[in-house]
Amino acid sequence: MTPKPINPIALTLMLALLLCGTAAAETVRQPVGAGSFYPAEPRELRTLIDRLAQNARSAQQDLPDRRSLRALILPHAGYPYSGLTAAHAARVLSEDQFKTVLLMGPDHFVGFRSAAVPAVQAFQTPLGKIPLHPAAADLLKQPEIFAPLPPADDREHSLEVVLPFLQAFLKAFELIPLVVGRADGDRLCAALLPWVDRETLVVVSSDLSHFLPYAEAQAKDRRTIDAILARDRRALAQDVNSACGAHPLAILLAMADRFGWRPVLLNYLNSGDTAGDRARVVGYAAIAFFGDPPMPAMKEASHLLAPEKGQELVKLARITLMEKFGLPLPPAEADRMRSALSDASFQTRCGTFVTLKQNGRLRGCIGSLSASDPLAEGVRRNAISAAFHDPRFSPLTEKELGQVEIEVSVLTEPQPLPFSDPAHLLRRLRPDVDGVIIRQGYASATFLPQVWEQLPQKEDFLGHLCLKAGLPRDAWKRGKLEVSTYQVQYFEEHK
Repeated sequence: MTPKPINPIALTLMLALLLCGTAAAETVRQPVGAGSFYPAEPRELRTLIDRLAQNARSAQQDLPDRRSLRALILPHAGYPYSGLTAAHAARVLSEDQFKTVLLMGPDHFVGFRSAAVPAVQAFQTPLGKIPLHPAAADLLKQPEIFAPLPPADDREHSLEVVLPFLQAFLKAFELIPLVVGRADGDRLCAALLPWVDRETLVVVSSDLSHFLPYAEAQAKDRRTIDAILARDRRALAQDVNSACGAHPLAILLAMADRFGWRPVLLNYLNSGDTAGDRARVVGYAAIAFFGDPPMPAMKEASHLLAPEKGQELVKLARITLMEKFGLPLPPAEADRMRSALSDASFQTRCGTFVTLKQNGRLRGCIGSLSASDPLAEGVRRNAISAAFHDPRFSPLTEKELGQVEIEVSVLTEPQPLPFSDPAHLLRRLRPDVDGVIIRQGYASATFLPQVWEQLPQKEDFLGHLCLKAGLPRDAWKRGKLEVSTYQVQYFEEHK
């Protein structure tokens, strides 16, 4: 029997319907640990977490302000074993604290060479659905680093097990999930930094030693915890069996070192303390990382100045202006200027800005983005330019010199920020971290990271920056804009 020919129009319509249906369908990663690692019934699960959190909150320990929380290490074993340790997240988390969670867990099953991103639109737990942040899709645009993990291949529990705790203590958030294998910590750190900002919590899921006798496990775990608290990646790398999450931990420590985050141990237990015998135990730690917004602890520069060195630069700027006005310099101040000009740490060439403020309002700001001058000379030149050559202001008067406050910014080398579309650009910018340069033809402008304080919304920040460059306010949305970013270590005057 000869088959009937297929109507090409009907075939096209049928394919279109199928494709539309596929595109509209949401792929959700279903839980694999519910009912084994933790209760599958929502009310039972929430009751258990509340009870564990109440016990955790009873711990007597002085902690930094939770508003400075940047990252957490939490265990991922079954809740009877590691739940009390994981519940110590309740001591540092609060609702509306973060909009995004960058969650990294170890690969227990597949054997990745780098990292994998689950190819889904959301994660499901008994406590609800967690949507993925658009950054998860953006990461897959770097296939040399990030591979997609199809839902059918995802048996990994290390991400899933910590999610109910995060859902219980944070009101709502979007997720950037990563299963990390044998990764280059520095390389992945660099790739993830564009999404680490004040609204993002970094979480690493990791247990510690596995299946050692109780006392031996405690000693081994103590060494591992000490290495983490010292941000000593080399010590941690000497024994990758010290923690099943050694590779994601290396990424976190690279971030902590980059931003100056300070780790604090919240809790340590092992399964012999909770629900197992002491012949073969698994170790668990909860560690929180605290820090100011990343900008002041910037580490991308070729050097990081100590606070006292920064104050010397601020004083150098003031002495330079006093000298310009012909004011007499006390002998100690003259010696200070000569010492600063000959200081080896001030001979490094890097970009600098000098900012003058009067009664909290901008009075002048001039600098150089390029590393053309030694640090001390750049500060002197830019101090004079900010005082007398900022076209937005009249030249500073001698009377005003005693009224202005001086701020010195030391810049990293600007780096291009590639992006595919305006939405991608917004996701890549880091408020309070990135200084931004835009260029279009002969038009260009920059805002220091400090400007985020006045313009915290990314759209407003870019709009004002376009206006500063003489471009339409929405030029960042249309047209080919070149964008570069840099980071700043800045020092305010202490009078």
